[in-house]
Amino acid sequence: MTSTAAALRRQLDRLRAEVPGAPAAGIVVAPATVEEAAAVLDAGSEHRRRVLVWGGGTHQGYGHPVPEPDVVLSTHRLDRVVAWSAEDLTLVVEAGVRVADVEQRLAGAGQTAVLPEDLAPEATIGGVVAAGLSGWRRLRYGPTRDRVLEVVLATGDGRVVRAGGPVVKNVTGYDIPRLACGSLGSLGVIGRVALKLWPVGTATATVEVDDAERAHAVAVRPLAVLEVDGGAAVYVAGTAAEVEAQAAALGGDVRAGLRWPAPLDTAHVLVCRVPPRSTRAAADRVPVDWSYRAAFGVGEVRIGGDDADAGALSELRGWAESVGGALVVARAPARFSAELDPWGAPPPSAALQRRVKAAFDPLGVCNPGRLPGRI
Repeated sequence: MTSTAAALRRQLDRLRAEVPGAPAAGIVVAPATVEEAAAVLDAGSEHRRRVLVWGGGTHQGYGHPVPEPDVVLSTHRLDRVVAWSAEDLTLVVEAGVRVADVEQRLAGAGQTAVLPEDLAPEATIGGVVAAGLSGWRRLRYGPTRDRVLEVVLATGDGRVVRAGGPVVKNVTGYDIPRLACGSLGSLGVIGRVALKLWPVGTATATVEVDDAERAHAVAVRPLAVLEVDGGAAVYVAGTAAEVEAQAAALGGDVRAGLRWPAPLDTAHVLVCRVPPRSTRAAADRVPVDWSYRAAFGVGEVRIGGDDADAGALSELRGWAESVGGALVVARAPARFSAELDPWGAPPPSAALQRRVKAAFDPLGVCNPGRLPGRI
């Protein structure tokens, strides 16, 4: 063991922990506060060591893998619900809190954080925000980043930065909450977030329809309009009278409750994002024998299969990029990244992303190389 590695071990020894599912690394730590997380990153910068940020481990398929991390920083001890104001429709939680636990608790008060509906039980709120993920209800409520009111971030160079505020009407400084959403741990560790909540409708229903594109044109503020492997449904919520009227206008079979499609349980999962007007065309281009979940009005088609043809997927990516979209890998065997880049063509904003990365993590210790262009 080098003297540098030994010194790092001594600095982090008190935070070492057994984290189920975390990858093997020289040191696995689980800080209990944002300040402790910042101290870990400060030590990583001091010794020029790669740090892999780890939540529930359910979104590690996005982006390039972090090569041989020296430190795995787990958020599983950052697991407190800090504040919940049911009257103000706001919630403040630490990053390691599980999405399923939060949504179950909020449901008892008729509220929701509108987080993705098809997550694994281990998925954490910090992981969802860091991955920039939104659920099926985005059609009505917008993306997750629009509901992140505040972020407390431990930066790659060991600072603790707080931006935003746990109130709905708040503007202060740079929009760091939006920078953190989708950053995939490249700026640091999201330690705490404040989220805007929404009330749940008193009645909900799933209306099966023949044509998702037509149904989207007919429905009034639906939660989602989805096509799943050829079948389609509209998801509605509101008062009982509103739901009944929507169902009558759509003219399909009505099932009580929101019956979301099952998650894609395949070796490969990719997400095709296109302008909403191109959703039908994207769904029609899904490889034969692959499953899909197409969100009309949003422009997202999730596709999955066990046997992947990199050439066919490259063609789909080329088409998506030609209409102003993208095709990204959400889950795949490790060897697949050598056949198909996880991101595709680097975005025009790549130079700006490098500058933002340098401002928060100047020595590049946090999830290095994970973003497009290996930023």
